[in-house]
This record gives sequence, C-alpha cells and structure tokens, in this order.
Amino acid sequence: MIDQKNVTLNQETSKNGTTDSSIEVLKELCANNAEYFSKDNTENGQRMYISFLAMIDAADNIKPKVKHIQNQVSAFDFDEKTPGNGYRSFLYIVDLALQLAVRSCEKVTEKRASMLFRKNTITKDVESCSHLLTSIDGCVTQLGTLLTWSNSGDLFVNEDCPLPELIQKYGEINQHCFYGRNLGFQYCDSIKNLLQFISLSMALFSEVYYSQGSLIQKATTSAMSSAKFITDPEHRARRIVNLGQNAEVDFCKAFWFLSETELMNQLPSIVAPSVAISKVIHLPPEPLTVMTTDGEEIEVPVPSSFIGRKPVQVRLISHKIRSGMLGTKGQSGEPPSKGLMIHCHGGGFVAQSSKSHDGYLRDWAKELDIPILCIDYSLAPEAPFPRALEEILYAYCWAKKHTDFLGTTGEVIIGAGDSAGANLLLSTTLKCIKLKIPVMVGLFVAYAPTLVHYTPSPSRLLCMMDSLIPFGFLMRCLKAYAVPGPNMKQIVSMDVDNSDTESFEEISESDLQELQAQRSPVSDNSDTLTYTSLNSNEAENTANALKGQMTEFLDRYNTESQSENDHKTTSSTSLTTTESLQKKLSTLVTNFRESFSKYLVVGEGTASDATKLLDLDVDPKNSFLDKFSFDVPKDPYLSPLLADDEDLKNFPPTRVLSVRMDPCLDDCIMFAKRLKKVGNNVDVDVLNGLPHGFLNFSLFSREAYDGSKVCINRIQELLNLATKQ
Repeated sequence: MIDQKNVTLNQETSKNGTTDSSIEVLKELCANNAEYFSKDNTENGQRMYISFLAMIDAADNIKPKVKHIQNQVSAFDFDEKTPGNGYRSFLYIVDLALQLAVRSCEKVTEKRASMLFRKNTITKDVESCSHLLTSIDGCVTQLGTLLTWSNSGDLFVNEDCPLPELIQKYGEINQHCFYGRNLGFQYCDSIKNLLQFISLSMALFSEVYYSQGSLIQKATTSAMSSAKFITDPEHRARRIVNLGQNAEVDFCKAFWFLSETELMNQLPSIVAPSVAISKVIHLPPEPLTVMTTDGEEIEVPVPSSFIGRKPVQVRLISHKIRSGMLGTKGQSGEPPSKGLMIHCHGGGFVAQSSKSHDGYLRDWAKELDIPILCIDYSLAPEAPFPRALEEILYAYCWAKKHTDFLGTTGEVIIGAGDSAGANLLLSTTLKCIKLKIPVMVGLFVAYAPTLVHYTPSPSRLLCMMDSLIPFGFLMRCLKAYAVPGPNMKQIVSMDVDNSDTESFEEISESDLQELQAQRSPVSDNSDTLTYTSLNSNEAENTANALKGQMTEFLDRYNTESQSENDHKTTSSTSLTTTESLQKKLSTLVTNFRESFSKYLVVGEGTASDATKLLDLDVDPKNSFLDKFSFDVPKDPYLSPLLADDEDLKNFPPTRVLSVRMDPCLDDCIMFAKRLKKVGNNVDVDVLNGLPHGFLNFSLFSREAYDGSKVCINRIQELLNLATKQ
C-alpha cells in the first residue's frame, strides 16, 4: 500500500532544478549539429541549423535565471518534508525540457549521416524543442518578476504590483509548442497518452460545435478538417491555443459534459468496484433546522440565489446495503456505519456531476467502507456564487439531521472534494463556523483553488501548458462563477409563489415508499428518489392530489435509471481484474488516433466555420487583460484563503493534496500554511507526474489509480483521528 509522505508516481526522477552539466551537454550537442548543418543549403538543413543555435541561446539565458530561483525556492515550501510550490514545478519542467532536447539532439547526431535520415520529420522535432526551450525561458523570466513582486514565503504577488503588465507578458509567451509534438512532456507516460486523446477530442469537438448547417454538412466539413488534427500536431496545437483564448464558457461546459455521456456513465460499473447503492435523492427546499454548537436551534437558509427555490440533488453511494438506507425497503442490510463522507465534485464550477466522478468514488466507498453522499450542486453561469455554497450547506445540514436514511449514525462525518468542489467544501466549513453549525470532523481537499482571483503565482503560470485547464478556460470559469452576468438578478425573496416547487407538499418516507411500490415495475430499478416530510394537517383530497403530483414528479426526474445489480457479475472486485481492464482501456486510448485516421478521407473543400473562427494566428499583442478583466469580490466564502485567523482556528483536521503540475498548487500550499500558522492539524501531499483532475483518470492510468489510493489513505487517517477523539 502506498503511504509515503510525498509520492513520486512517475518513473523519472528529477533534481531540484536543472544542472550545469545538462546545459553544457546540450550546448555541446547543439554546437556540433549546428556546424554540421551550416553546410547544408537545403531548406530543412538551414531550419535545423537555426534551431540548434536558438537552443544554445535559450540554454544560456535559462541558466542564471534558474540559479536565482534555486537559491530562494525552499522559502516557499509548506515544510522541509514537503518540497513543493510553483517555483519548484518550473525548475522540474526546465530539467525535463533539457532532457527532451538532449535526446532530440543525440538522435540527430546518430542518424544525420544515414541514408534513412528522415530530414523533414526530424526538422520539425528539432524546431519544436527549440520553441519549447524559448518559451520556457520566457516563463522563467516571468518567475523572476514574481519573485521581486512578492513577499518572502508568499506565492502570490503583492496587490500593488502592475498586474496588467504581467498578464500582458503571459499573453506574449508562445504556447503552441506546449500543445503540439511536446504535449504532455511533463507528465508520466499513461497521462501523456490520455492528454493526446483529450486534446484531439477537444479539437474534433470544436469542429462540430462551431460548424453551421445540416448534420451532413457538419460531418463533411468536420471530416476534412479533422484529418489535419490527427496528422499535424502543430495544426492541433493552434486550435487548442485559440480555443483557450476565444472559446466561451459554453464551449467549456459542453466539452467537459462529454464525460456525462451514457458510455462514460456505464464505464465505472464495468471497470470499478460494484456498489450496492447508487441512488439520486432530490431534497425539496423546505424549512430545515439544526442545533448549533451553543445548543440553540437555528433555521438553515434555504437555497434561493439567482434561480429561486429548487430541489437540491444528492447521490448516495454505498458498497453495502445498510439498515435504514433510502430505497432499500424490504432488503436486509448491515448495521449503520459510524462514518459518512460528504463529497463535492470538481468541474470548474460550471460542469460535471457525481456521475462523472463515479469511477474513483466507487473505489473509495469500498475501501473506506462508509456511505458517500455526493452533492450535485447547481452550476454556473446559470447559478453563480453563492448558489452552490447555499446548496452544499443545506444538503450537509439535511444529512446531519437524517443520517438514519443514509445508513450511518453520523458520528464521524468527513468532507472530501476536488478542485471546485474542494473550494466549496472549504467555504461551507467557513459558513458553518459563522452560523455556529457543527463542522465536519475532518476535511480532505484535492487540488483546491483557494483564491478565486486572477492574482498571478508561479503555479498559475502552468496554465500556459495545461491542455485540461488552459489559462482562458480557467479565467472564463472563474468569471462565470464569481461574476454574475449583467442581466442576472439575485433572488432573495423567501416567497415560494414564484418558485417551481409548488408540487412539493409534505409526505413521509413510508408514503414515498408506498408511492414507489404503486408505480410500474420499471421504477423499481430507478436510482432516483425524492425525500420529503409529513404534514399531518393536510386534507385527504389534498393528499390524493399530492400522490398524483409526486408520481408525476418522480417520473420527471427518473432519467438516470440503472440497476446496479445487473452489473455486479461483470464488475471487477479484484485489483488484478481492474489492472487488466485499465491496461485494455489505456491501450484503446493510445491507439485511438491511428484507428480513427483510417476512416477519415482528406479531400478538397471549403474551410469549416470552426476553422474560420479558431485557426487564425493568435496576435501576441492582443491583451489578455482586455478579454479577462473583471472585478472579483474579496469574499472568504468565494476565496477561503482570505478567511480570518479566528475562523481558520476552528477548522477541523485537514489533509491537502495537490500535484506538482497543478495550476492550483500554490493555492493549496498557501492555504495549508495559513492553517498551520494558526495551529491547525494540517498535512500536505504533492504528487508527481499527474495533472489537475487526475482522479477522473483513475480508470485509465495506473499512476492516477495510485494517486487515488493516496487520497484514500489520507481520508482514512481523518476517520481514525476522529474515532480516537
């Protein structure tokens, strides 16, 4: 079992920054090759000659800048045992880029005199390495600026710094080299294959998304353009960079929601461990009270911001049937668990749900042996801040009051979240502290954005080379969640007359089960339930009408029907079987491009609408600030890093996990430092070789699967710690 403090998940080891020897080796190889190709008057020969000279210049420029960062980098770590921050990440990237360039130069040296030397292909490889080193030199230059603009130990720049100037410099860095032939060079091999697949999928999806006309016209134009994405990495890189700068948040939502397709929804039930319960429950927005830490009873605010009072959707996942669980009438089960996990999914505040995170949640439910209640909060931009926060607080309080319906005694409630969900979990904890509602006994947060603002930091510069969350995507998601549109109005009225919940009356759990029993046999396999309560004062005719309304409501929301039992015989419950299936899926992803290219015919045709919109050259002088300038409120419920020390003192024991290449790494380190400063029980893990959002890849990557096991270990630590108290 993996349980070391900082887990190195890829096979490649790295020193803290580049070394003089690796730079000298590269320069020697480049000088030798430059001399050889200086006499080659062909176009490719001269291109390689220029590229080798450019690599020498980039190496010379990088060397002193890296030394300057190396001398100060340890001051930004969480502690001596946890070496991790955005500066270290770039030192590591410099090492990997130099190794890549050395291998490319060695290949040229060995093959250049051969009759089989593929000059055209090798020329493109050498140029891509040259561009990569030049762009990394630009990034390292910006890191030097960040060092001068921040206080010692602070990974975020001071507020009085000229941010427009710095953001403008970001926009001038050539990003194309990070998304072409060198895509994923900073990750482990299994992740590289996945990123190739995802990047290709994004480019292909953009063709369909932005194309106009009939379905046949879309298919024709897309097929002709899509062949280029498969055969030409530079063409694909241009599309991805332009999508990052020009695509609106609706495109991000649409692409990320591909993980919610029927095929992807069925995959966890085939590959991941089986679960006995996977039920959606809709919580009507009715009055709810809880006991405070002072022993007083208070009413929990009903979610109402922006979209009015609507049901809150949650999903109950359990590896075992336990006594009292909703939807298990007549089934024998094990005694209630002492523990319960409240889970908040990631997705940039704008996309995904508990179903898109089902792959690793099934494994967590089995290994931790506790029920998991996942909160499918409303998404931006339709439901911006603070709507999701309101819903999570409401669902948490509902869970505390109705633990018997969830198969738990509720003695130990742990919170877990990743990315945007981690942010919301931290904000919910702050809200509980403010309202004196008992907080969860432990928090586990993975790659959490704790400062929802465009303040620069070293790790945020990693967005320049991140195909999952490019800088433009990150900024648009941030704006969608934190800054409501000009036509959106905050709804604060408690009047339910204007809401869409008029059909929600109060019935008991037994009435609900009776209604379920009266429905057609198809409904018995539904994974959708609705919880409401009993109002004994209702007249009989109203109750009869209610039953009809409830039946109609259940039919309306019964769209996620599936029988978990149907999959139990095919589900993998052993690690050996899981590894085998993961290997098969990984192979499928790796071979996707080759297989797909056989069915695409390159022909003459007019440019697609997507090509016209997205394949224009990016103007480096085009200000990022003009596109992404907006004011974000400095609210600790939006940015937990801004919370007061007194509130942070009341946080439960917290485990923070991030990855070396995570744009949110600095957010995690700085928040953990603040918890540590006020004496809180906090620990940090920084994993290597994995991207932001790696948990969603645990079914496809062995390294991501191992990372998920680290998360399980940290959550188990919190459970054990709470049990001992």
